[in-house]
Amino acid sequence: MISQFFVLSQRGDSIVFRDYRGDVPKGSAEIFFRKVKFWKEDGGEEAPPVFNVDGVNYFHVKVVGLLFVATSRTNLSPSLVLELLQRIARVIKDYLGVLNEDSLRKNFVLVYELLDEVIDFGYVQTTSTEILKSYIFNEPIMVDAGRLPPLGPAAMFMQGTKRMPGTAITKSVVANEPGGRKREEIFVDIIEKISITFSSSGYILTSEIDGTIQMKSYLTGNPEIRLALNEDLSIGRAGGRSVYDYGGSAGSGAVILDDCNFHESVHLDSFDVDRTLTLVPPDGEFPVMNYRITQEFKPPFRINTLIEEAGSLKAEVILKIRAEFPSDITANTILVQMPLPTYTSRVSFELEPGAVGQTTDFKESNKRLEWSLKKILGGSDHTLRAKLTFSQESHGNITKEAGPVSMTFTIPMYNPSRLQVKYLQIAKKSKAYNPYRWVRYVTQANSYVARI
Repeated sequence: MISQFFVLSQRGDSIVFRDYRGDVPKGSAEIFFRKVKFWKEDGGEEAPPVFNVDGVNYFHVKVVGLLFVATSRTNLSPSLVLELLQRIARVIKDYLGVLNEDSLRKNFVLVYELLDEVIDFGYVQTTSTEILKSYIFNEPIMVDAGRLPPLGPAAMFMQGTKRMPGTAITKSVVANEPGGRKREEIFVDIIEKISITFSSSGYILTSEIDGTIQMKSYLTGNPEIRLALNEDLSIGRAGGRSVYDYGGSAGSGAVILDDCNFHESVHLDSFDVDRTLTLVPPDGEFPVMNYRITQEFKPPFRINTLIEEAGSLKAEVILKIRAEFPSDITANTILVQMPLPTYTSRVSFELEPGAVGQTTDFKESNKRLEWSLKKILGGSDHTLRAKLTFSQESHGNITKEAGPVSMTFTIPMYNPSRLQVKYLQIAKKSKAYNPYRWVRYVTQANSYVARI
């Protein structure tokens, strides 16, 4: 059972606080923030999502810079509470349209009404946006989109306020446009998070895709929707049988899913025949389908690393990344990181001539090199040279004391699995009914690592 729930800003201010049982001290929010801010236990950089202080269990997740926290004195399942916090954040965003500090402060009455329906005396009742509509009566106060920080293409698919682009970020499930007219539209995002490990020679050791087909509907009357995927889609690896074996010959299709699961609203009556999903979308944002792929796929980036000793107290690192995707696609917010030997005292950087939108940094506290690139066009190469100065002589192989190199990035309108939405069909109410349909693809790095 949950004792308290609260939301803190990046400064530690308490934006929302609800005490359900009264068995945890009132100063728990301050205790939590002080512990998280100055976490140094076991040399960790950040506090773990679950920890205990003076007999109180603290569970927290960070969503768009806000800390969603729950406390309890009982021995709860950590995964259950962390999932609950994520769902509470999603429900609040569904009702407010925008999830940030400003929207929470302006809509605190509505937020408290939601919390009282989601949790009763510490016990979870429901986290369904659709069910909550029957019990929530307050109207949201919309946040002016002009006051929000600008969203670049890379931010369009991120969590919280960065999930939906354009005008959709200022909409809620209960608010209409000015004049009472509601814009009929539906968003479908195919979000793929890839994990790849390269060997020191550049060969792929492990590769995996965790994908989600995410939907958010602003259609009145909840019409039936048909979502068609690749006809040659197969489920289940060759040589084994998947629990989701719908009759397709495993291994024969262009896209092979190791396993997948569907939202409870999805009907699979025709999925075996033509790979079409039929559903009546609930209000709010929800995952239509989650899937996992371990078949080989072309990595979006290649990373080459070279370390050369330049004397007893010096060395040079050369990092080169190549974009393997088409030239009409652009990757955004790329960050390359590389741990350096612990005795590194100074680093000087040299970027390629004419480099724009690139920054470098040496994090001396944890001896880490960072290379940030604002964007990378498909088919392009980028190189960084870093000259290292050591405080002592190296008594071993430098390559064993540095690395591995890791990358994070976002690539809109690109998905390495080749899973496609062939068409999005909405049941028509009349001949004039023609809602807006938005289907977007994005690839993000979950774990992109190259050994040295």
